[in-house]
Amino acid sequence: MIKGKGSRKNKMKSSEKQPGAGTRFYTFAEPPDALVLESGRTLGPITVAYETYGTLNEDRSNAVLVCHAFSGNAHVAGSLRPEDKHPGWWDGMVGPGKGIDTDKYFVLCANVIGGCGGSTGPSSVHPQTGKPYGLDFPVVTVRDMVEAQRRLIDHLGIPKLLSVVGGSMGGMQVLQWVASHPDRIRSAIPIATTLKHSPLQIALDEVGRQAVMADPAWRKGEYYGQGQPEKGLALARMIGHITYMSDKSMEQKFSRNLKDDVYSFSFREDFEVEGYLRYRGDSFVKRFDANSYLYITKAMDYFDLSGDRLFLNGGTVDIRFLVIAFESDWLYPSYQSREIVHLLKTRGVEATYCEIKSTYGHDAFLIEIGEEARLIRPFLQKTMEQAS
Repeated sequence: MIKGKGSRKNKMKSSEKQPGAGTRFYTFAEPPDALVLESGRTLGPITVAYETYGTLNEDRSNAVLVCHAFSGNAHVAGSLRPEDKHPGWWDGMVGPGKGIDTDKYFVLCANVIGGCGGSTGPSSVHPQTGKPYGLDFPVVTVRDMVEAQRRLIDHLGIPKLLSVVGGSMGGMQVLQWVASHPDRIRSAIPIATTLKHSPLQIALDEVGRQAVMADPAWRKGEYYGQGQPEKGLALARMIGHITYMSDKSMEQKFSRNLKDDVYSFSFREDFEVEGYLRYRGDSFVKRFDANSYLYITKAMDYFDLSGDRLFLNGGTVDIRFLVIAFESDWLYPSYQSREIVHLLKTRGVEATYCEIKSTYGHDAFLIEIGEEARLIRPFLQKTMEQAS
């Protein structure tokens, strides 16, 4: 591990409460130097929760930034506490000898701003009121999220990232790094993602937001101290989780299996798939903030790097790309990944496209670890060799 650089006011606050032994915090944009957001509003101070794995080499050239998806956080690998039932969200990919080998690379992951995994978001305390921001929190974009990550990279003294990798919304952040800071990355691995949300993807997000806001317990975002809008948020997650799977994976996992042997002839849970979705919804509300759900889905809907927007000043980039998609993914269908590759090829950018056969739908990027690792491992190795 390394110690960050920076002025006294930009150093991590040791007094911050840490959710786990591996989680650290970096605070920046202290007023009057607040961060100017894409919307034109300002935000500050901003705290970013992050975790690191492996060791930064002497010339600081082996850093890999992993960007999390919509409901993820900075805890990408390992267990923070012995009693943890589940390791990090991409534990199969990140670690010693794994696809992103922490014996070779210095891996870092940061919770996005607007989230609820330790970084500044709507549930954070507003410094001017002493109360949670709620809807006073400004709308943030993927570009704003990446700008906060860039500040963290500067704080850690990393001049150029070996690679940026992520799936789904994490893939959007990867592409935003290309658009915003092409001189700060050597390679990019966007997985199961898109250059822009389609009307279908926006519509699905809007249904989820409306489910949250229709819950009377939402109280126009001012529910802190009174309990989450659990029913609305659980329903939003149930809707979302359906989009993460595929018809075939649901058939294989549930079919029409009943919880009991006969129909109840009532509106209780008859089918196993019903119980599964309710479980997913109920467990989600225990770890995620409803307002963050609204803010992050809106950020994804605003995201648009189609056309010339991916390339700074309409030029091109000297960045290697590995674009990965999954054939059964209907939330971020493979044609959207092929559009990324087509755009890169028209600009003469080195890009490899791989479409993995899988029945798991969009969730495949979290499940098909072996196939992804076989692609990512040599790609990173070659990028490292070229950087030497």
